[in-house]
Formats: sequence, C-alpha cells, structure tokens
Amino acid sequence: PTSALADGEGSLLVGNSGFDPLNFATSLVAVNSYREAEIKHGRLAMLAAVGWPVAELLHPSLAKAMGAPDLLAAGAKAPSVLNGGLEKISPLFFAGVFVFGAVIDNAIQNKLEQNRQVGDLGFDPLGFCSGANADDKKRDYALKELKNGRLAMLAITGFAAQEFVTKIPVIEGIVAKTLAT
Repeated sequence: PTSALADGEGSLLVGNSGFDPLNFATSLVAVNSYREAEIKHGRLAMLAAVGWPVAELLHPSLAKAMGAPDLLAAGAKAPSVLNGGLEKISPLFFAGVFVFGAVIDNAIQNKLEQNRQVGDLGFDPLGFCSGANADDKKRDYALKELKNGRLAMLAITGFAAQEFVTKIPVIEGIVAKTLAT
C-alpha cells in the first residue's frame, strides 16, 4: 500500500487497497469525499452501460410507434459529445436533468451531515441488508457495487471510444461479435 491512509480508519473503507500514487488522499475526509464521488459516478455509469445499447436497440422502433422524432445521432449511434446528435435533444431536458440532479445531490449532501457510511443512502426497499449478519451483507454489497461501478465506468469509456473510432453503433458491434462466434 502506498497511501498514507492504508493504516487506521482509511484501511476500513470497503475496497481500499491503499493505491494512491499521486497522494490525493491527504486525510480521511478527502478519501470519503473521493469515494462518495466514485460511488456516484459508478452508479450513473452502471445505468449508462445498460442504457446506451438499449437506447440504440429500442429507440428507433419506440420513437416510430409513438410518432416521436428519432433522436439517435447519425448512423443510429447514441447521442454523445463525440458522436454528435446532442443538438436534437431539447435544452429543457438537459435543464430538467440538471435540476433533478442538483436536488438529489443536495439531499445527499444533507444526509452527509448524519452519521453514515460513505455511499449508504439508506435505500434498501427489498431488505437485502437486514437480518442476521446485516453489516457483513452491507460490506459485501458495497464492495460489489464499487467494483461493478468501476467496470461500468470503463465500459462507458469503451463505448464512446468504440463508436468514435469504428463509426458504428455499440449494439451493432455487440451483435456482429456475437454472431461471429
């Protein structure tokens, strides 16, 4: 471990291996802030990793069935900064997403004042982390969420790079690869 926080309270964080080659982790408060951001981005990336190919697959037929315009970028690719196509989406949508995100983030920041684990918003409607060994289950699920979030962030980066380089939609690449095997 190279981080100054590899020992003590920092070592108790789920998924902490002490990897911090640039020494950003100067205190436990900084590590908690970075971890909160990592979990937040991981959750968004997990949604996007599913949403990107599903949008490319289902959007054209759903838009046609509803009589709405097709909002995919040229070549049936998901709209993105690299692909273009963002100009087809109403600025009101982006404003709404921004306001919704700000409200949620504000609610989360208010919860940060309370005594809680980083990333734990107390949302468990199906009771997966209740009963005997609840703390062990929470740590296990937190580690799984962290690792899957990291993988999803890489996947989204790969989706964007693949569409930019190959100029074909992600879903076409997946289908072509699946049929080739």
